[in-house]
Amino acid sequence: MQVADLPPVEHDAFDYVQTSGGIEEYRLRANGLQVLLLPSAAAPVATFMVTYRVGSRNERAGLTGATHLLEHLMFKGTERFHKDRGTSIFPVLQRVGAQINATTWYDRTNYYELLPKEHLGLAVEIEADRMRNARVSADDLASERTVVLNELDRGENESTRKLLHALYATAFFAHPYGHPTIGWRSDVERVTAEGLRHFYDTYYWPDNATASVIGDFDRAEALALIEQHFGAITAAPDPFEHNVTEEPPQQGERRVTVRTAGQLGAVMLGFKSVAALDPAADAVDVLGVALGGGKSARLYRYLTDRGLTTSVFAYAPRLRDPGLFIVYGALAPDVTHATVEAALWDALRAIADEGITEAELRRAKNQIVTSEAFGRDGPYAVASELNEAIAAGDWTLFTTYIDRIERVTLADVQAAAQRTFQRDTMTVGLYDPILPDADEPGRPSSN
Repeated sequence: MQVADLPPVEHDAFDYVQTSGGIEEYRLRANGLQVLLLPSAAAPVATFMVTYRVGSRNERAGLTGATHLLEHLMFKGTERFHKDRGTSIFPVLQRVGAQINATTWYDRTNYYELLPKEHLGLAVEIEADRMRNARVSADDLASERTVVLNELDRGENESTRKLLHALYATAFFAHPYGHPTIGWRSDVERVTAEGLRHFYDTYYWPDNATASVIGDFDRAEALALIEQHFGAITAAPDPFEHNVTEEPPQQGERRVTVRTAGQLGAVMLGFKSVAALDPAADAVDVLGVALGGGKSARLYRYLTDRGLTTSVFAYAPRLRDPGLFIVYGALAPDVTHATVEAALWDALRAIADEGITEAELRRAKNQIVTSEAFGRDGPYAVASELNEAIAAGDWTLFTTYIDRIERVTLADVQAAAQRTFQRDTMTVGLYDPILPDADEPGRPSSN
């Protein structure tokens, strides 16, 4: 979705801030709500999305999973939009053909509607209403708690997810990235409606949110709708506290093993990486694709082609605070954890010591550019990508991404590898499957 920059809209209720890549930024003067507009008339639909700068990184011990559980309760509605009045959010929006959902992650929570352009006002009205008028009742919590606990149970049966959670919990002693976004089970079981209400009253305010409108709409009319429905909401009564405990420097290799029922083992390595706004983050993205971007990438050729693994991947989520660079290998039959761990380490250190080739750099860039093109196909796809840039702390990361990736050099990638792949900042996770009728876990794959 490529559009030319337009002159900003003059509106008494908004301050124009900037334009980048066709996206205009405004601020609602009454309460500080950030507004992003990206008009495109490719299809007669529009996406309206509200992104809150609150995720699992804002949760304290005993309240893990609150962000995700609150996201569920937000669909239980308000006094105006509620099943008791026959106005539940889902049916009201689905009657006009809207697709509606929400997601939660470490740094953000977002709610969105993709709907025919003539119904954009309905989405704006509902999101404004539930920003400050959500019911968050004990009865609704009881029903949604069951839903979330079922999600947790399903996750318990996914070995890769369990290994990932164990790896993060071992790598992060102090920072909240150490607990999963869905929360620890005991916290989900015990959290009260009062606890969630306090969380809601702390973070769900216009000056902690971004409203994005993408698709076929009139910019002046969209601003008028946002002012009409969000303008009466006050700014938060207290400043937001976004600082969280910093993770102390890791000073030695850490290890964790997960044993559950399964067939084949796996090795997952996690290295302390950079924050999303770090100047080296783009080179880290290229490094991840050079390692794990399909059958032509390093890990596949070094491990899977040699019969050591059945699958491999590498990636580094771009988060607000420094996160992890993840490298994974699923063991082929009769191959040990030690063999795959050593092969992974050798592949990583080869890039740190020698770098990648010009052909690998070009291939990685092409894959990123192509993936971004597919990932920006349509209003919702754009909203989804933009959402992560908002959460990272700078929405223009989205509009400038391709140009920045094209500027990454061979030296940048090698420097990123040297900085990342260090023994002392590595956490090793092993999945050691318990075979059916096995006398002991981990056979036949063992160290």
